[in-house]
Amino acid sequence: MILSPEILTIYILNALFALLSAIAFYFSVRIFLYWNENSTSQLQYKLEKQSYLSATIIKYIFAIKVPLFLFFIFTLDDMSNIISGAMCAAGVVDATVYGSYLLVLKVLNLYLFAYWIVLHSKDIKFEVQPYIKQKFGLFIGLFFLLVVEIILEIMMFNAIDVTSIVDCCGVIYSSSSQSYLSMVLSLDYFILLGIFYGVFLFLTISYIFKLRYLFSILNLFFIIISLITLISFFGTYIYELPTHKCPFCFLQKDYNYIGYFLYTFLFIGTFNGLVIAFIEFNKQEIEKFYTLSFLFNFLYVGIVTYYPVIFYIKNGVFL
Repeated sequence: MILSPEILTIYILNALFALLSAIAFYFSVRIFLYWNENSTSQLQYKLEKQSYLSATIIKYIFAIKVPLFLFFIFTLDDMSNIISGAMCAAGVVDATVYGSYLLVLKVLNLYLFAYWIVLHSKDIKFEVQPYIKQKFGLFIGLFFLLVVEIILEIMMFNAIDVTSIVDCCGVIYSSSSQSYLSMVLSLDYFILLGIFYGVFLFLTISYIFKLRYLFSILNLFFIIISLITLISFFGTYIYELPTHKCPFCFLQKDYNYIGYFLYTFLFIGTFNGLVIAFIEFNKQEIEKFYTLSFLFNFLYVGIVTYYPVIFYIKNGVFL
């Protein structure tokens, strides 16, 4: 078991999350079961006050979870210095059976909490709050996902053995690895790049013609193909090394922390594209989500394309 200052900070914040989310969960269940906007009873009055408290707690949790996720990645990267064989956060994630599941769950929870915030923002614009049962019903499910995330995080840090040797990112994401991810990453670059730019082309067309549901579906595919091509192709140009395939190393200072910008742009772009399929917005609101989604997706595509282009201009060849 490792108890560094960074891990202790994560534990303390997780304890705070658990306490506050439990309070919000209790009120959310009551609101979901007993809310009646047509009632003038004492219970309804209490539920209205409790809804404001619960919403404030949930917004606070999300406001802390976003920087805490970045801090979590930083902590994993910092731990690679004390674990034999690990060169970056990839080795730490792979050091236990819980790491990959925890990372996926953390990303999923970020999307779901962000969706809750948007749904809440839409709901409070109406006096009758038409989405109130939907948003607190959603948080009931989110509460259990958050609890699972906290438990997985504790189990992962407790399971890490600093005396054992783990694989580095070069082994984990190499073509010789037997994982399904390595099989996908070993696909021909022309196929992967064709899918990547093809999805973005159709994304652009659906943006121009405002094809709402197609735009959202394409954003979902864009997340997947962007991560695959980032690791298998574009990342190698950031590292300027054809054998270096890692989704974590470009988060480091040596690469100007470009990974944080790429992942942030990808999250903002795809989230704004996904959310329009689930909430009914007016024309002005939905245009804002369309614009934010396309803008940040375009910035992501522009940045990742910049690296191989500049490499070719400088060296006259591709990797």
